[in-house]
Amino acid sequence: MQLPLNRIDDAVGDRIERAICAHHRRRLARGGHGRALDPPAGGWADTASYAPVDGSRVELLVDGAAALPRMAEEIAAAKRHVHVAGWFFTPEFRMGRGGPTLRELLADAAEHVDVRMLAWAGAPLPLFHPDRREVRRMRDRLIDGTRISMALDAKERPMHCHHEKLVIVDDEVAFVGGIDLTSFEGQRLDHSEHPPRDEPGWHDACFRLEGPIVADVAAHFVLRWRELSTDAPPPARRPAPVDGGVQAQLVRTVPEHIYGGLAGGEFSIAESYVRALRSAEQFVYLESQFLWSPELVSVLRRKLAEPPRDDFRVVVLLPAHPNNGSDDTRGQLGVLVDAAKRGGDESRFLACTLYQSGPGGNPVYVHAKVGIVDDRWLTVGSANLNEHSFFNDTEVNVVVCDGQLARDARLRLWSEHLELPVEQLDGDPARVIDELWRPLAEQNAEHRRLHGFTPHRLVMLPHVSRRTQALWGPLNGLLVDG
Repeated sequence: MQLPLNRIDDAVGDRIERAICAHHRRRLARGGHGRALDPPAGGWADTASYAPVDGSRVELLVDGAAALPRMAEEIAAAKRHVHVAGWFFTPEFRMGRGGPTLRELLADAAEHVDVRMLAWAGAPLPLFHPDRREVRRMRDRLIDGTRISMALDAKERPMHCHHEKLVIVDDEVAFVGGIDLTSFEGQRLDHSEHPPRDEPGWHDACFRLEGPIVADVAAHFVLRWRELSTDAPPPARRPAPVDGGVQAQLVRTVPEHIYGGLAGGEFSIAESYVRALRSAEQFVYLESQFLWSPELVSVLRRKLAEPPRDDFRVVVLLPAHPNNGSDDTRGQLGVLVDAAKRGGDESRFLACTLYQSGPGGNPVYVHAKVGIVDDRWLTVGSANLNEHSFFNDTEVNVVVCDGQLARDARLRLWSEHLELPVEQLDGDPARVIDELWRPLAEQNAEHRRLHGFTPHRLVMLPHVSRRTQALWGPLNGLLVDG
């Protein structure tokens, strides 16, 4: 039975969230983007600047040990230029065991090709990090004495940032995902086995791209660079289609009134997620650093309360201790738990996290931004499932509607988290969730509660009440993202 105070808590929190959603709808409608929050189920994002393109090769790279050396190889082999955009960089960061530092790698490349880097200029006030001074010091350490060009982008919305993570080489190869080239706030170079170490582990993902989709990634970089520097790179080249390539679409978040070249902004990441989730019939699988977008949660809530079929399932993988927004996420998990109960089966929804296994194992920070729906829709990029990423930060994702690629991505990720070979996971996703995901996550959560560690990586994330700390989650959303 719900206590009166909790009912009041729920009612006020819901009202705040409805106000936030209404504000976002009005804001996007004024700029001609109203359809982004109310699209039909399925299909490509039609508010996107870039249409889907055929003939692109898309490869999922999971975790730093797989992705970072591949980036370094492409940069070292560049013949014309290297363009890199990121939230923050660490000059001393190594993209492989024993390899060169980021500064050494890019400085060597800059001796024979054009190397340009875009970084967020940092928080204007030193209340948040990295701040402007920290970013300027980073820039000086990275480029002084080299031929690297770096622009610091301060064209952010107040209290927000430039969050995308891009590497583009010769307009032939691009990397788009969630992996920052930094050790700031966490060491990204981690293996998929996430062995115990003296710091938290790090789970992340990115796409390696070839073919025409690379031109759209490159054009986005050029757009931003031209807003900050008169030394503009040449227009992006469009590679020829790749034999056996798939159809892919670049979607992004660019707030309005930030860049003159895109004055009205773009919010096609939100549209692509809403379309995919509305179309879900079998399952939804999400990996994200945060889960506190009421627009997205409302779609999942309806799916769980009125499931399209009896074996419909939603699984989310989140960090045990996100670096902010924890109250927002806990509240939204409560919404989804309640929705699954109203739909008649609480087991339809499962929230999990990762830990290094064994005594002394630290949490594995889930930084990946991955969405998979029904083994037919797949997105990877820099956007988290929160209002920052959908409306206020700059973000870039790539969407693929290819059954084989989506299924292979799901099996690759589930194999890592369940510590089982793909062959044992190849079957009905609902069965795998019910018979493997849930029992393992519950057992590990209980073992960790009793003994302080877990024998396996996958752990159930505690489900909590609708509101946890005096409405802080909804109020935070109102103040920061409203």
